[in-house]
Amino acid sequence: MAQNIFFIDAVTLVVVRLIYHLYPSDALKEKHFLHYKFTVLTKADTFPEFSAVGVCDDRQIKHYSNEGGVWKKEKDLTVDDWIAGVPKEPYESRDWYKDQLKTLSNCTNSQCSELHVLQRIIGCELEKLPDGTVNLTVFDEYGFDGEDFISFNSDTMQWIDKSPKAKEIEEDWDLYTERNQFIKDYLKTCTDWISTFNNTNKSSPDVHVSVRKAPDDDSNLVLTCLATGFYPRDVQMNIRLYRNILEDQTSSGIRPNDDETFQMRISVKIDRNHEGSYDCLLIHSSLTEPAFSKWDGKCPDCETESPRHVIGGAIAAVVIILTVIVIVVVYFIYKRRRPC
Repeated sequence: MAQNIFFIDAVTLVVVRLIYHLYPSDALKEKHFLHYKFTVLTKADTFPEFSAVGVCDDRQIKHYSNEGGVWKKEKDLTVDDWIAGVPKEPYESRDWYKDQLKTLSNCTNSQCSELHVLQRIIGCELEKLPDGTVNLTVFDEYGFDGEDFISFNSDTMQWIDKSPKAKEIEEDWDLYTERNQFIKDYLKTCTDWISTFNNTNKSSPDVHVSVRKAPDDDSNLVLTCLATGFYPRDVQMNIRLYRNILEDQTSSGIRPNDDETFQMRISVKIDRNHEGSYDCLLIHSSLTEPAFSKWDGKCPDCETESPRHVIGGAIAAVVIILTVIVIVVVYFIYKRRRPC
């Protein structure tokens, strides 16, 4: 199966987040996708008998409500035009999926005694490579009981069986020319939309460099670079000294902001007494060239003592003064009482 993402968790339908490794080429490689995922079970105990979600760029944007029998947009989407023009969900009904599963499971009208699972994923993906090449992929694929089952070839308008059991329904599905044409048109609409989405949905990062004293070593400072407000997700960021990338950098990882953009923070320890040209280099697809942000060499946290040190110094000074006063008083009392 081209996508090879079926059945990561067939029952819970968890939306799996992709793992990004920040190598230099990844910052210039973009991925966008729109997926609609469907899961139907023969036995429904803890989990719903039918569930479906729409996912765009690793974020769930719609889900099917079994209570209302309708699709609903997720309430936490804060930017409406983020999914403007997104293709609607495929038109097959919940009962249609149940009927297909009963046929595959050889179930009668009564509930099956065994658990069987039918899943479908339909959508499109866009990948832009570092050399500027853009790859578009469309797919409509099914899985049954944890195995690849059948997929639709939008060029030949035919279903391709990937399991011996698929032959039971392949001939019937090929006869549904109206449905097959709808699927082809849907996939074409999906690729047109995602191409537009790729060209219009970009946001450049704000980059900030700051420094503070190392909490465990007075001879070192912690230099931090923060990039925020960027979209899409892929980014490369490094702290450099004289344009050489420093080792032992720590990263917060890429984290989401409330406005659908992302942020990332990296830090490194540097010698407090070493004067050099430190900067933060950031590469992102929204930028025509890499962004630089230099450290001005100032450390506001280093210029003043902390309140704890000030209080400690004041207390020490008071103790010394009181000690001197006591000594002087005792000396004079001793002198007055001493016989001539």
